[in-house]
Amino acid sequence: MATERKKILLRLDPSVHDALARWAADELRSTNAQIEYLLRRALGDAGRMPSGANRLPRRGRPPKESPEDGGSEGS
Repeated sequence: MATERKKILLRLDPSVHDALARWAADELRSTNAQIEYLLRRALGDAGRMPSGANRLPRRGRPPKESPEDGGSEGS
């Protein structure tokens, strides 16, 4: 069962938000996903990432199933 994600209000300087949004777009992420990515990286670098933290979901589309795996072609 997936844990519900926490929602927070974050106040940012508009120029900081714009820079984050541009960076996120360059990396094909939402601004929210970019902020979480950066926070997780900072926590890991500082040795403060909790051991129970879920991994970030992989970006992009899920892999297609091959016909041998039971997937259907052309659906």
